[in-house]
Amino acid sequence: MTIKNRKLEHIAICKNYDIEKNETLLGDIKLLHNAVPEINKNSIDTETTFLDKKIDFPFIIPAITGGHPDLIEINKRLAKAAEEIKIGIGVGSQRAAIENPELEKSLKIVKEKAPNALKIANLGAPQLSKGYGVKEAKKAIEMIDADSLAIHLNFLQEAIQLEGDTEAKDVLGTIKKIKNKIKEPVIVKETGQGITRETAKKLKKTNIDAIDVSGIGGTSWPLVEKIRANNENIQRKKKLGDLFSSWGIPTAASIIEANIGPQIMASGGIRNGIDIAKSVVLGADCTGAATPLLEPATEDLESLKNKIKLFKEEFRLAMFLTGSKNIKQLKNTQFVLKGRLKNWTTQRNIEINR
Repeated sequence: MTIKNRKLEHIAICKNYDIEKNETLLGDIKLLHNAVPEINKNSIDTETTFLDKKIDFPFIIPAITGGHPDLIEINKRLAKAAEEIKIGIGVGSQRAAIENPELEKSLKIVKEKAPNALKIANLGAPQLSKGYGVKEAKKAIEMIDADSLAIHLNFLQEAIQLEGDTEAKDVLGTIKKIKNKIKEPVIVKETGQGITRETAKKLKKTNIDAIDVSGIGGTSWPLVEKIRANNENIQRKKKLGDLFSSWGIPTAASIIEANIGPQIMASGGIRNGIDIAKSVVLGADCTGAATPLLEPATEDLESLKNKIKLFKEEFRLAMFLTGSKNIKQLKNTQFVLKGRLKNWTTQRNIEINR
């Protein structure tokens, strides 16, 4: 199976199968209703700054697609939506396009259609252990005229993937080298298993600018790879995907765990504007959601824009009902922790960094 065809399989599975089985624990944070908000809802300022660039509200279209000729139209719609709504966009892994320049066109469309939006290039940590470094980082950035670089951590997915790479040596050292040699901000992102405080501390030492916690609660990549293995009738991989489908740290807990300095992006099960507001209250500077955008992105541009605009309107309403006229005030709004998230913070002896 080639890398580019694997990307098509991933998209087809995410679109056609139920690959969400875990909870984000965002349900365990209760924002307090302000019955007398004393602000004008239409005057609320949702703008924020992430990775040194302003965006209209704390939301980024995260990595959804990689390089493949059949994905040009989807990437075009995603880029146009990001440009018109003034948010950010991240591309999927650029490994295939780096190794096969014929695939660059499907990713270069992003810089053509989103010249002013925050654009995030993407390399995989497993490739850093196999020789990728500053040269490939610069090439990925140049390919889409990116404002920043993401390095994704997906070792559980790779371990279950039929063609997976499980070499994980000197990833931190290479991340630090890349950060020291490029001028663009660097964000390190998980891919559905979350970040602990211990990992966040290690990442902070590399001088990165942000962490995308990508906790469990959204797309389960072990389940995705299980379905691929099932299609290939490879039972061992299927069983591994089943067993580890709930492995990881819920998104809400990951936000709290990782909030020790670098900016925080919350992804993994973000499904509406209240989830975005709760993430910001817990400590996130930005959020992202891929699966909810996949269906409209395959339909037409207006459907995609309407979905994102709905997220923004839900988020604005949550700000209004907490009496928050801007992001700074939202970050300091009152809340109640309950259930498993409260137990998590107690057992881990971690306070919410406000």
